[in-house]
Amino acid sequence: MEQIAVSAKGQAEGAAEVRRARQAEKESPLELFNSAEANALRAEIILTGRKLWDRQYVDGNGGNISVRLGSEFVLCTPTMLSKADLTTADICLSDLNGKILAGDRTLTSELLLHLEIYKANEKAKAVVHCHPPYATAFAIAGKVPPNGLIPEYEVFIGPAAVAPYETPGTQAFAETVLPFVQEHNTILLKNHGVVCWADTVTHAEWLAEIMDTYCRTYLIAKQIGEPMGLIPDDKIDDILRRKQWMGLPDARMARIGGNPRGGEPKNNAEVVELVKRETGRLPGR
Repeated sequence: MEQIAVSAKGQAEGAAEVRRARQAEKESPLELFNSAEANALRAEIILTGRKLWDRQYVDGNGGNISVRLGSEFVLCTPTMLSKADLTTADICLSDLNGKILAGDRTLTSELLLHLEIYKANEKAKAVVHCHPPYATAFAIAGKVPPNGLIPEYEVFIGPAAVAPYETPGTQAFAETVLPFVQEHNTILLKNHGVVCWADTVTHAEWLAEIMDTYCRTYLIAKQIGEPMGLIPDDKIDDILRRKQWMGLPDARMARIGGNPRGGEPKNNAEVVELVKRETGRLPGR
């Protein structure tokens, strides 16, 4: 009965989301920009910006955050502003071509990266780009950390990818992620940083936390000594089945007969509950 109740709740939440999306499509950009939904998303962006700053994942005016608003627009952080100093008035509205539609500040040129992700993968609802030091160190080296060491990393990220270097802020730079954005939710940007996409801004920031913590932990473990203990292959398969249920992408999914691009993502409550079960905590806590 409990499973039926959870399923019914999930279906109701999904139907409500569809209704909101259809209603949003009927509203003008300015109406959307001033809607209750936009206000809630702006608050989430501001909170995420402060988390990135507090964890030293950004410095100066570095990093950028965006989230879909309706099917044709995104809310995003502007250029030349510390993520610790964001206010409601600083958040801009853009279309999927990068044209500013509302807001008084100038869009960051790196919004192009976010827009390519949104256009290439409809499951991407929010994007966070930042420069966490341990993950960025791997990006400088052009390498990804090995898999099979920590369950949380396997569940939420799995194999990462490294996109080739291009000048930041250019269209060429934005397009470097296209070969990876379907099967990877976390991509290292060569000599630059990391970009993560998810169903919410908060979840995209979680991925950055998980990625950087994993890179740091791996480097510490290497100092203790090798060989390292690996999660057995059959247990990795268990993790992949959970990822398939959650709708998360993973390039290894074919080994259990799943879709590497993932299925329909679960709602926020189900994801949070799974994080608690798998790790005993929330990411970043």
